[in-house]
Amino acid sequence: MHRRDFLKQGGTALALAALPVPAAIAARAQPRPPRVGLIGTGWYGKADLLRLIQVAPVDVVSICDVDSQMLADAAAIIATRQASKKPPRTYRDYREMLKERDLDIALIGTPDHWHALAAIAALKSGAHLYLQKPVSVDVVEGQAILAAARKYKRVVQVGTQRRSTPHLINARNRVIKEGLLGTVGLVEIYCYYHMRTRENPPDTTPPATLDYEMWTGPAPMRPYNKLVHPRSWRAFMEYGNGIVGDMCIHMLDMVRWLLDLGMPLGVSSTGGILVDKNSKANISDTQTATFDFAGLPVVWTHRTYGDAPDPKYPWGATIYGDKGTLKASVMGWDFTPREGGTPLHEDVTYEFEQYPEDRTEKDLERHVAPAIRGHMKNLLACIESGNRPVADIEQGYMSTTACILANHSMKLGRSITWDAAAGRVAGDEEANRLLARPYRAPWDHPNPKDA
Repeated sequence: MHRRDFLKQGGTALALAALPVPAAIAARAQPRPPRVGLIGTGWYGKADLLRLIQVAPVDVVSICDVDSQMLADAAAIIATRQASKKPPRTYRDYREMLKERDLDIALIGTPDHWHALAAIAALKSGAHLYLQKPVSVDVVEGQAILAAARKYKRVVQVGTQRRSTPHLINARNRVIKEGLLGTVGLVEIYCYYHMRTRENPPDTTPPATLDYEMWTGPAPMRPYNKLVHPRSWRAFMEYGNGIVGDMCIHMLDMVRWLLDLGMPLGVSSTGGILVDKNSKANISDTQTATFDFAGLPVVWTHRTYGDAPDPKYPWGATIYGDKGTLKASVMGWDFTPREGGTPLHEDVTYEFEQYPEDRTEKDLERHVAPAIRGHMKNLLACIESGNRPVADIEQGYMSTTACILANHSMKLGRSITWDAAAGRVAGDEEANRLLARPYRAPWDHPNPKDA
C-alpha cells in the first residue's frame, strides 16, 4: 500500500503514533509540578510549606530567610519531605530569590512588618501567593497588596485558615445555614491566653546567624533583644498589631465568613497596658473592641491574665441568636438550642492516619494541620480555575484593616467610622494620618496606585 493510500484510509493516528517522539517534546507534554518558594522559614512558614507538600506534588525550588541557621534547618527538612529529595536553593534576600522569576507559587511566613514588600514583589515576579495573616501592619500596605493582586491577576490566599477548618465548615452548614440560630443579635469574640511576655531581658548583640539590619527592614530600628527573634517579635507594636492583629483577626474573619459579613461600618476600642507594666512588651494586655456590622455588634475582648469565663473556650466566638447559641473555636463547636431541641457538638478533626508525620513534626499545631491542608488545596484549585479562593486577599484586607482600626481607635480615644468606598476614615484626618506608618530608610512604603 502506498503511503498516500494508507493515510486516505484512516491510518493517520496509527502512523503518527509509530513515529519516535523527541525526548524534549515528550518532556514538555508532561505537566511539571508547580515551582514553589518560601520567604520566611521560621515556625509558620515551615508549617504552611510542609502542608502544601503533603497535598500536592510541588517542587520547592527556593527558600529565603535572614537567619542562616533557620534557613539551613528548613532546607534540610524540605529535602527529606518533598518527592524529589532535592534541597532548595537558599537566599538571604528575597529580592535575589524573586529575580529568578521561576516561581509559580510563593509562600510568605515572615514577621508581619515584612508582609507587604515581600508580597508585592512576589506578585510582580509572576507568582501566585499564600500570605500569612495579618496581610499588613498598616492599612495602605493592605490596599497596595490588593491592588497588585488584581493588576497582575494572581491568586492570593490569606492564612486565615478558619475558613478551611473541617469542623467549622460543618458548623456553618449544620447550624447557620440551617437557620438554627434564628436572628443573630450579638457576637462575642475573645482570647484569654496568657500570651503576652512578662520578661524584661537586657538588650544584647544580635546572634551571628541573624542579619538584624535586614530583619528589621522597614520597621523602626530597636536595639536587639532576645524577645524579638525568633517568634517573640509579637510582643512589640513595631513589628505587628498586638494581640488584636494576631488573634482577633482569626476570630473576626471566622465570624465574617460564618455570617457572610463585609467590612464593619465603624470600630471603637478601649484598653492598654493596665496590669503588667514591667515587661519590655509594648502591646496591650487588656483590650475591648466593638465592630459595627450595620447594627450587628461583634465585640472582641482580650486580657493576658486571670481565667477565661468558659475554660473550654479560651479563644473563640460565641454567636447569640434568638433560637440558640453557637460557640466555636479551633478545637470544636457547641450549639445550644434556646428551647427544646437537641444540642449539637463536634470536636476538631485530626488526620494522623493519612499524614503520620503530623504526629512528630516539631512545633506543628496539630489541630490546625487539616485546616492548612484544606487552605492549600483551595489555593491550588483556584490557580487552576482562576476563581477567588476562600480567603481571598480582599477578605484578608478587610479583616486586617478592621483590626488595625481597632488599635487606632484605642490610641485616639474615640470611635472610627470607615468609608469603605474611599478606603479612608470618614471625617477624621488625624486617624487618616495613621493609615500608612513611616518606613525606615532606604525602604519605600508601597502605594496602591503604583502596584
